[in-house]
Amino acid sequence: MTERSIEQRLADLERIEAIKTLKYRYLRACDAKDPETFRACFVDHGAVIDYGPLGTFDDAGPIAEIFRTVALRKVDDRHVILDMHHALHPEITLLGDALAAGKWTLHFRQVNLIDHTETVRSIEYVDEYVIENGEWKISKCQSITLWSMVRPLTEGTVVTEG
Repeated sequence: MTERSIEQRLADLERIEAIKTLKYRYLRACDAKDPETFRACFVDHGAVIDYGPLGTFDDAGPIAEIFRTVALRKVDDRHVILDMHHALHPEITLLGDALAAGKWTLHFRQVNLIDHTETVRSIEYVDEYVIENGEWKISKCQSITLWSMVRPLTEGTVVTEG
């Protein structure tokens, strides 16, 4: 195996950190109900997205519109879907200077104020990343549900939004 210089190893760490920052931006956009930032995390055209029950897409535009419709829905001036995305255990593999693959474990929690339910899921993300216009972007994203639990909100549950 060829010895890599300190500069090369540092550049690799910087690329891995930039990819982590991209994924965290994506997750924060989900929770902040920010469809523009959500969409901007993906390549401009041709992202391959498989979100299981939500569907499979050959571009990020359609899933961004679904996100906009679901996440921004309000009743009586209150959001009716509240999400929490906490990703951890990143495994980022650099496949070249502008190509990488990643795996993440997601702790997902959702409160649905229409159905009066709480959903908890363990999900694995399997991603691919490319550099587009000088920035890392998600080019492929697969969401694999490991397990899921839906339970009713008990009577008297009070849900407030910050």
